[in-house]
Amino acid sequence: MATKEKIVAAVDIGTTKIVSLVGRLNEQGKLEVLGISQTPSKGVKRGVVLNIEETVNAIQTTSSEAMKQSDIKFNEVFVGIAGQHIKSVKNRGYINRDSYDDEITRGDLQNLIDDMHKIPVDVGEEILHVLPQSYIVDNETGVKNPVGMFGKRLEANFHIVIGQISSARNIEKCINRVGLDVKQLVLEPLASSAAVLTDDEKEAGVALVDIGGGTTDVAVYYDDVIRHTAVIPFGGNVITRDIKEGCAILQRQAESLKVQFGSALGDLAQEDKVVTIPGISGREPKEISFRSLAFIIQSRMEEIIDAVSYEIENSGYMDKLSAGIVLTGGGSMLKHLNQLVKFKTGMDVRLGFPGEMLAADAADEINQPMYSTSVGLLLKGLEYYNEKKEEMIIKEPQEVKVEEPAEKALVEEKKPGWGMRKGNILDKVKNTLSDIFDETDVKME
Repeated sequence: MATKEKIVAAVDIGTTKIVSLVGRLNEQGKLEVLGISQTPSKGVKRGVVLNIEETVNAIQTTSSEAMKQSDIKFNEVFVGIAGQHIKSVKNRGYINRDSYDDEITRGDLQNLIDDMHKIPVDVGEEILHVLPQSYIVDNETGVKNPVGMFGKRLEANFHIVIGQISSARNIEKCINRVGLDVKQLVLEPLASSAAVLTDDEKEAGVALVDIGGGTTDVAVYYDDVIRHTAVIPFGGNVITRDIKEGCAILQRQAESLKVQFGSALGDLAQEDKVVTIPGISGREPKEISFRSLAFIIQSRMEEIIDAVSYEIENSGYMDKLSAGIVLTGGGSMLKHLNQLVKFKTGMDVRLGFPGEMLAADAADEINQPMYSTSVGLLLKGLEYYNEKKEEMIIKEPQEVKVEEPAEKALVEEKKPGWGMRKGNILDKVKNTLSDIFDETDVKME
């Protein structure tokens, strides 16, 4: 049955976490999240699915919990796609219309877009998005929306996003294995942009930088138009790996060090403070200074910033971004990162939260940079339904299949649905850290 409310569901398949969520558009035009669940991601590396079984289990777990919380049995979802294989190209297309006397319609614009989907791409690749940048009507340039104008020749400049067919099929296979359909694959930086960027920023010129676990996504906007997109194949996980190798400690200890004590600026770290890490299997504990930790993080973060700067320069709009850079994603929460990015690029920097688009009573733990892509997928889904004049099809209660006991056991065992429950996310982080750093082992000197 079709719902009277505008309801949308999404699955964010990330390198560090998989999030399923369902939301609706409220009367004020804001997004209200009805259910959200996350679980660690083990089958994804640098935005690409490498282990189908692990990923399917995680999607099954989170989607079941999101359905339970929201009491909505959705069967179609919007899914993000990223990875090193993503690339973008520019192209121009045109159509000659039959008559000067007829107005240009949305159908004419769709014909142009459909033609762009036919351009040749390399073997094993497919076109994910065709994004119009500007239109030209009978040599009149700079037209943003030609619908309703008169003209014989209609041209347009397009930004075209291309990805690997195999990567997209693997994502679709994982979603289909849990009984869901992929309504649309959305490029993750486009989703994050929808969640955290304001209209004023897009007009003035802005670069969105979404620092995830496995990838860093970049989207450049100017004059309300997407100008450049890129996916850099490393993110917060490489920093964790550097800490692990540089300090000779465990992966989980390195991640907790980064989150709890890390800083992106070595010179601002406290020189006289150290943290004591328990030794492996009864070995002697290790002492790591805050400053040494910060310099390890800074060196790798500078490499990521250099790659981001290269992509922004590559867009050709480096000098036109009046609104500077907006950082989001889980990696953007690193202490002093704003200062480092501002120092390295010379541009204004702010931290992007998805709360701008969320309903006023949204839980604080959803309004976090790590959920920017997830919330953005819901927003892109609502946009898609609005454009296509469609609504989500919801399963009738009697159509919902009863889960097998094994699947139920899987859901109950992992218990990922903390997302909508009470409690501050910082408390959750502290509880996790307490398993790794016993209070008697952490010493501040």
